[in-house]
Amino acid sequence: MLAACSGGADSLALAAALAHEAPRCGLRAGGVTVDHALQPGSAGRAREVAGALTGLGLEPVACLRVAVSREPGHGGPEAAARTARYAALADAAHRTGAVAVLLAHSRDDQAESVLLGLARGSGTRSLAGMPSSRGPYRRPLLGVGRATLRSACESLGLRPWDDPQNADPAFARARVRHQALPALESALGPGVAEALARSARQFRADAEALDELAAAHAEQARGADGAWEAGLLAGLPDAIRTRVLRQAAVAAGCPPGALTAAHVGALDALVTSWHGQRWTDLPGGVRGMRQRGKLLFTAGHASAPGGRGTSEGPVGRD
Repeated sequence: MLAACSGGADSLALAAALAHEAPRCGLRAGGVTVDHALQPGSAGRAREVAGALTGLGLEPVACLRVAVSREPGHGGPEAAARTARYAALADAAHRTGAVAVLLAHSRDDQAESVLLGLARGSGTRSLAGMPSSRGPYRRPLLGVGRATLRSACESLGLRPWDDPQNADPAFARARVRHQALPALESALGPGVAEALARSARQFRADAEALDELAAAHAEQARGADGAWEAGLLAGLPDAIRTRVLRQAAVAAGCPPGALTAAHVGALDALVTSWHGQRWTDLPGGVRGMRQRGKLLFTAGHASAPGGRGTSEGPVGRD
């Protein structure tokens, strides 16, 4: 397995834990760091992180440089960087034969994700935060606080690198970390981050059950031609229908991180509030439209910047 490491305290502590435990479990453990090439000196820092991983005894160690897309329709720089990073991690896992990639998201990261999802009105799926396991990715530290992980680095003599973007108020997550959560702790008392992370676990159980129901209904609503029966979709409960529409958009090529509730709402309007609108443009150059009672997705279009891009043309033929 591989430990993904940015050089921060959380991921350094994770890498050290893997290096310590893997031999005792009879496992081969390596590490990977990703250079997003978005900051001056990033290549040198990536090499330093790779050297630290090697020093911990991890083998193999990969240092990967990625190109972060600046094209519209990828959900902004943070989402584009995340997409590039996960593609690199998946490639590293494939090349090394790793059965799992460990990610160092902590309990505090989970709490921040819940608050961001709440502020954006992104629904239960977003409030569910990050899963402890999905595909090859594992997050073993979701129950551990950030302060504990930094203390672990200090005890081991590890010198983490603090990314300045994590304190830059231009980024929403940084504002949540340094302003919103401390304000909540001050107003409500300690334990807010732990309570939010606990809520995320409960939301996730509900969201996964609804996703399973949505997958079952999707099989019935999609025809052999790949189009979706609008009448069948309209008859589904809102919580199921919007999940089916999100799954359909992602399957058509929309980047999941860039697909917002507004995009799904525009698709939902094609199904439940049809008044002749021609189409809605989605991230990734995907377009959803209604024709002859069916919802269709086509690719290769320009993405509307900043959210929903619905064209209100002449009344279409249904």
